[in-house]
Amino acid sequence: MPIELVIFDLDGTLVDSIGDIAGSVNYALGMIGKEALTLGEVRRLVGSGVEHLLLKAAGIDEHDLIQRDLLKGHFLLHYTEHLADQSRPYPNVINTLDALASMKKAVASNKLESLSKRLLDRLSMSGYFEAVYGYDSCGERKPSPVPILKLMETLGAGTTQTIIIGDSSLDIQAGHSAGIKAIAVSYGYRPIASLSDADYIVGDIGEILPIIKALP
Repeated sequence: MPIELVIFDLDGTLVDSIGDIAGSVNYALGMIGKEALTLGEVRRLVGSGVEHLLLKAAGIDEHDLIQRDLLKGHFLLHYTEHLADQSRPYPNVINTLDALASMKKAVASNKLESLSKRLLDRLSMSGYFEAVYGYDSCGERKPSPVPILKLMETLGAGTTQTIIIGDSSLDIQAGHSAGIKAIAVSYGYRPIASLSDADYIVGDIGEILPIIKALP
């Protein structure tokens, strides 16, 4: 059956948000006396959720819950107000979403649902999506297939009618575990070598259009 639902990752796929994420990470680090990281260092840590990002950035043991929560509080305080200072859709994203007007579209992000929706709203992109999930939407985050399966259930699409687009192995794993095909974008935050398990790899998001059209 033809594709009816396209699920997108957010950061590194639809939106280049690394500048604002890095700014808030460094704000949080500064609040506890830690040195700032470079943009490249933050980029390598993005993808598995804010707790993982902050613990690695600060060099703090994962069992140090007090420091973890302190860092997270500082980060969220800053990021909530500055999440769209520098963030912008990647080239051709809006044109591609327009071209997919006849299909249902959703976002599955490993950031908070509220922040995902806030970012899309600030960038005037919310209207493109029937649903937006964050890591807190259904109790699990990618690479778990749970968010993908829940979106498919909510939006009434089967495995042969759904595809996921993302920039990391987490998106690919989540998609494959849910029984759907995965397209990886090579312009995001992960090295292309880490995307080898994807069914397709594209260098521009517009390249997903002929792939989706050709799928039976």
